[in-house]
Amino acid sequence: MKKMIVLMVSFIFIVTIPVQGATGLSVQDAMNEPNGTDVTLEGYIVGVPTAVDHVQQSDFTSNYALALADDQEETQIDDMIFVKLDSEYRSEYGLADNPDNKGELVQVDGTRNPYFSHEGVENVSSMTWEDDGASDCGDGDASTDGYYDSADGLSGGELKQTLHNLIDDHTELSYSQVWDALRNTDEDPGNSNNVILLYSGNSLSKYENGGYVDEWNREHVWAKSHGDFGTSRGPGTDIHHLRPTDVSVNSARGNLDFDDGGAPFSEAPGTYYDSDSWEPRDDVKGDVARMVFYMAVRYEGDSGELDLEVADYAGTNGPNLGKLDTLKEWHENDPVDAFERNRNDIIFNDYQGNRNPFIDHPEYVEQIW
Repeated sequence: MKKMIVLMVSFIFIVTIPVQGATGLSVQDAMNEPNGTDVTLEGYIVGVPTAVDHVQQSDFTSNYALALADDQEETQIDDMIFVKLDSEYRSEYGLADNPDNKGELVQVDGTRNPYFSHEGVENVSSMTWEDDGASDCGDGDASTDGYYDSADGLSGGELKQTLHNLIDDHTELSYSQVWDALRNTDEDPGNSNNVILLYSGNSLSKYENGGYVDEWNREHVWAKSHGDFGTSRGPGTDIHHLRPTDVSVNSARGNLDFDDGGAPFSEAPGTYYDSDSWEPRDDVKGDVARMVFYMAVRYEGDSGELDLEVADYAGTNGPNLGKLDTLKEWHENDPVDAFERNRNDIIFNDYQGNRNPFIDHPEYVEQIW
């Protein structure tokens, strides 16, 4: 009987020998695998390979292949692996049709073989989107290495206070540092030399910034007169609500609250305004709402700071900004997208060290307000 037990233990040991983890190989590790090996790897989409020595990183013309790297900002082709996309993967993953996929993390199952005579993967059998520690397309299930663990199961004022405690302590930029930060956070995914302007959606050179007509400047989405915080460190330089906008569009918005309706504003198609409110284009309504909600949670009046609050009406004054019901509707109708998630990651990793909880967990809006 003892001999039979030994044999059974030996068998169990053999069949449970560890295999490649579900999270996959890094791009660098996959590149070192021999040709003909079946691999599972994870990498960031950084471009479209069109030759052994050329990868398009903007103005994409093909859905037939992807370049993956371990770094979202990788530009060195030697540090990329080329993935050939068969027809069933092109509509969802190809960059010509989906330029916002650039910077997203994917997992690929396939065979390690050269593509364009470069380290590559062919015969792809599976591709899936991966969570890189930010959010998962706004489904509310993502977290960042336990970042939100303390908020589990909370709601109302208790949730708001807990989120405030999570995002309260962070690096504060100077107002001049904001210029360079916005060049990175709001980079045009299709043209790395440009930034996307919030209200107009136009793509403009990163260095056409200043105070002249047709340049871009630093828009305070939570208007700085709503709390009179100016451009001082703290709310005045918090890049979670600072965005590039056309100078004249910025001036027209001024310190208006956010609400639906009004007359069209010609310099920003899809934008409307009246005497007390501003309605941005549909593609960024949710972005605006989530920035406003962030500010109302980040600045709660402790440590001598302002207490910013979202009001349930337009035409506010003091440290208030409206209109709550409209902002909640915008948040619901314009879900979190890849641009917002990437922006949140850059701010967290490279600048402030804190996150916008409403990008990572959209459900928090209804749980608080």
